[in-house]
Amino acid sequence: MSIRIIAVMAILLFSPFIRADEGMWLLGNLNKQTRLAMKELGLQLPVDKLYSPKKPCLADAVVSFGGFCSGVVVSDDGLVFTNHHCGFNSVQQHSSVEHDYLKDGFVARNRSEELPNPELYVRFLLRTENVTKRILKATKPSMSESERQIAVDSLMLLIGNEVSDKDSTLVGVVDAYYAGNEFWLSVYRDFNDVRLVFAPPSSIGKLGWDTDNWVWPRHTGDFCVFRIYADKNNRPANYSPDNVPYKAPYVAPISLDGYKEGSFCMTLGYPGMTERFLSSFGVEERMAGMNQAMIDVRGVKQAIWKREMDVRPDIRIKYASKYDESSNYWKNSIGMNKAIRQLKVLDKKRAAEATIREWIQQTPSEREKLLHLFSSLELNYKNRREANRAMAYFGESFINGPELIQLALEILNFDFEAEQEQVVARLNKLMEKYGNMDLSIDKEVFAALLKEYRSKVGPEYLPSLYQAIDSAYAGNERAYVDSLYAHTQIATPRGFQRFLERDTTYHLIEDPAIALGIDLIVKYYDMNHGVSAVSQEIDRDERLLNDALRRMEADRNFYPDANATMRLSFGTVCGYSPFDGTVYDYYTTVKGIFEKVHEHKGDPDFAVQPDILSLFASGDFGRYADEKGDMKVCFISNNDITGGNSGSAMFNARGELLGLAFDGNWEAMSSDIVFEPGLQRCIGVDVRYMLFIIEKYGKAGELIKELNINASK
Repeated sequence: MSIRIIAVMAILLFSPFIRADEGMWLLGNLNKQTRLAMKELGLQLPVDKLYSPKKPCLADAVVSFGGFCSGVVVSDDGLVFTNHHCGFNSVQQHSSVEHDYLKDGFVARNRSEELPNPELYVRFLLRTENVTKRILKATKPSMSESERQIAVDSLMLLIGNEVSDKDSTLVGVVDAYYAGNEFWLSVYRDFNDVRLVFAPPSSIGKLGWDTDNWVWPRHTGDFCVFRIYADKNNRPANYSPDNVPYKAPYVAPISLDGYKEGSFCMTLGYPGMTERFLSSFGVEERMAGMNQAMIDVRGVKQAIWKREMDVRPDIRIKYASKYDESSNYWKNSIGMNKAIRQLKVLDKKRAAEATIREWIQQTPSEREKLLHLFSSLELNYKNRREANRAMAYFGESFINGPELIQLALEILNFDFEAEQEQVVARLNKLMEKYGNMDLSIDKEVFAALLKEYRSKVGPEYLPSLYQAIDSAYAGNERAYVDSLYAHTQIATPRGFQRFLERDTTYHLIEDPAIALGIDLIVKYYDMNHGVSAVSQEIDRDERLLNDALRRMEADRNFYPDANATMRLSFGTVCGYSPFDGTVYDYYTTVKGIFEKVHEHKGDPDFAVQPDILSLFASGDFGRYADEKGDMKVCFISNNDITGGNSGSAMFNARGELLGLAFDGNWEAMSSDIVFEPGLQRCIGVDVRYMLFIIEKYGKAGELIKELNINASK
């Protein structure tokens, strides 16, 4: 077999090169091949209108929302559309049993009623710059992987700091691409005064909850509205009543014309992380480690939370946001592992690796450098398998488990000597965590997770607290937990206050919860340290594999894995066939809401208020109706997205807003590892449905007047 044929086979199997619907592209690095593909699919907007560091462009309207989602500016007065689940924590913080904005929704009738969110920020991308040459100059072939990483990390930090040293309103961040083979600087400006303006009831914004999460067909109105504020000079400023709405350099226009099957669609946002170049050994490790730990441990924790949330309104409000965050990736992990098996992703990866091995063997220059690459990967992943799995369960069971432990770790890491703004922000976060903790629930969770962790790992990975459980409490986890909570002071209002007041008579290290937190940190460090050398070799080998793939097909148009930087994806609006004999359409309507309410009668996750149903039943959708007079709710495209894309703007060929991306589909949950063109879909909420809810249900016509709405009909 020729080297050329081998290379093509490997690339097809690994698949991180351009297809019309695949790829999360760097806006500052769009080559001719990518631009041509967009034009061929129907893009009408000039490409330089998508991104330009020198003049207003579409990317100027797109924000990173809180560092965990995306959003889009839609008015001259700083209105931002994002997903309901992205704003869910903010809505929860402002809710109470008396003012249940989660259940009833929220509308600010004027700007004085807009609610501030101290920990929330939005981030605008100003420019990007390739700094690969500068970074790699600091590395030498003779360096160990540890030495290389130290040199690279130091220079990445230095280059980023140079930006803020020149302008304190800017943030410079250098990110690694292609497994550490390339490096790009992103320059941002952050705005910290972001206020809640509108949130629909959860019966709209969260319709279907866990049952419908990651599933199509979907009928969820997953959107929220916020407003960005700035000082009187339109510069970033912390919250102040004197701040004014921010004037963005570009405001996204909104289309009421909708879409048809085959319509061009592009998504701009901040996808979190994909690992499509990852070796088969790495995929196996993720399945058995991080994914399975999330599935097992979060399943136990969430069952306890949900039981109490369903019967206690105060707990439903307190735990709503953390349950939502936890369950989202719990179900994602279930779906990912299932899809990897069903779609035979590991078989595809192994076939590709066999082909690459053959290419290496037939290429003298590569054989000299990479002869032992795959044997090294296999051996090192094998050597850290058990420790990696244990650390995944440890992280879920303890570090991300009982809220008492999380609180103790936050206190241990608290720095009262930091800058005042940071101190205040962290204090607010601590007080929020403390205020949202129910001790009786947390004790039950802690005891259950202690049992779960012991059942999943070997005895060498058990922290010392298990010795105390076995010797002092006869193996009774609940007795140990009850004693711990009875003797710690940080779980009491008085003890927590003593910490906040820096009471010198309070010996923090002697508190049993704090002492346990220290023991757990030490145990985790020991586990990680035991495989640090192996992990460094894995990082090196994955980087070498990534680089080899791109050398092998240098003429291919590779895109880098997602890494929470702004990306463009594009494709078309289209349905799909999930399995034989079934075809899913590319949109849903309010008719499906009635069907789901009827099908799930009695299930609170599908309960919709009668006045909302009456509004839908009236059929009076006005200018927001489609050409048939129906109200579309959601739609799908084959745009390439992942976590972090939530809230991403979905634009038509003219750069007009069609809706917001908010989810992927169950059949292609392996999408972080491999793109499945026939199955993978991006689920978006239709902007016309959003505006209908704002105007007709929320009676917030003043917000509609702020928008730049285009319609040909």
